[in-house]
Amino acid sequence: MLFHLVKKDFIIAKKYVWIMLVFAVVGPIIIYSKLDGIGNSFVSFLITVLFVEYILFNMISFQEDKYKGSALLCTTPHTRNGVIKAKYLFILVIFIGSFLLYNLAVAIDSSGLERLNTISIGTVLLIISVFYGILIPIQIKLGYEKTKYISFIIIFLTPFILPAVVEWYQSIQFNFNINTPLPEQIKVWVPLVLSFFIGFVSMMLSIRIYSKKNL
Repeated sequence: MLFHLVKKDFIIAKKYVWIMLVFAVVGPIIIYSKLDGIGNSFVSFLITVLFVEYILFNMISFQEDKYKGSALLCTTPHTRNGVIKAKYLFILVIFIGSFLLYNLAVAIDSSGLERLNTISIGTVLLIISVFYGILIPIQIKLGYEKTKYISFIIIFLTPFILPAVVEWYQSIQFNFNINTPLPEQIKVWVPLVLSFFIGFVSMMLSIRIYSKKNL
């Protein structure tokens, strides 16, 4: 059931999927070359993922709001729980796809773009989880029209807050390495674990809100 719902999302956004696939490869290379002094592979991947997630998720939300897709889905065998779970699974699938294409970008680029380590990948996913972990429940509660500018403003401001992002990222690394008593092999997985925990809590909250929503 979840597979069909995620497939439905890709069909809705099909006009943009191929463009985003190309951008997921070209984007990190271009961004990396433009971020002199403050740029690195981590930030390049972060901005690329944020942009790809935003375009595809926003397009789907727009189409579903325009054509009352949520109400129509509830007339099918798909449950409300399944509809919500598919939203979070879609975000995760896009992240995985972006990561795989980022590695393709690394393979074809010669400007210095580097492969990401586990903690960097986890940190990017953590940022995505926090962003959509807040956005999705709010969007379900208030509707697309009242929340459509939230993600746009954040995505637009991202290039201007890069120094703060990098500083925060570096401070996270410092804290994991110094202030935690966990073994090194476990520390690197902390951001990933936090990402899935935040995503799970957000999903449960969204399910609860959606189950009471009058469509």
